[in-house]
Amino acid sequence: MSISAAAAPVNASAPVALIIGAGSHIGRAALSQLQAQQPDWEIVAIARHADALPAGPGIRALTTDHSDASLQAIAAQLADVRGRVQRVILCLGVLHNERLRPEKRLEDLQSDTVLEYLRINAVLPALWLKTLLPLLTGPVACSVAVLSARVGSIADNRKGGWYGYRASKAALNMLLQTTAIEYGRRAPNVSLLAYHPGTVDTPLSAPFHRSVPEGVLLQPEQTAACLLTQMDLPGTPGTARFVDYAGESVPW
Repeated sequence: MSISAAAAPVNASAPVALIIGAGSHIGRAALSQLQAQQPDWEIVAIARHADALPAGPGIRALTTDHSDASLQAIAAQLADVRGRVQRVILCLGVLHNERLRPEKRLEDLQSDTVLEYLRINAVLPALWLKTLLPLLTGPVACSVAVLSARVGSIADNRKGGWYGYRASKAALNMLLQTTAIEYGRRAPNVSLLAYHPGTVDTPLSAPFHRSVPEGVLLQPEQTAACLLTQMDLPGTPGTARFVDYAGESVPW
């Protein structure tokens, strides 16, 4: 379920930004930069653990276990933000953990790990987009960004490997584009962005830093700044954009 750990909004008409996965390195960096850029906004920070959430004026902190019941509870708690949301950032995903490791060859494929990649990287973001839809409708322009990955691009896949992770990000991209089509009919004020953050200096990418060319490893603050810049650009209702940290389009 969810709990609230913050004060009331700045005011009842303040623009709102939602950051889901606010305890992640990129989520925290985006939150900090949004606070600096938009000091009058209310920021709703959502994370799995309360100790990962920031506190302070204008921040409403919520925890979630990403279950259906938790998402419904959060939607009910956020009924007052309907029509005020201008930014949504979903920083959800997994590359490795104690059970998951990117596969190097077909013999490494296991059904349970592939399904776990799909659940976390594709299904959960789509469920959040379903849950948030009633809160995003209205005349206020809203940009929604979801962390994707270049390795989810079918056209760009030249190295192979990482079967489960690649498949989950490709599935995420398809879910985003399909959602964009429906949002185009039901919430044409919303634009959707699949964002490749690059290789960022976080625990998620730490085991793979040795293969990253010098000067390519990004800090969370760098990729968060690029993300917010991309979210400021106008989108086209009914279609999602897929871009990277340099603002370049990524083929689907």
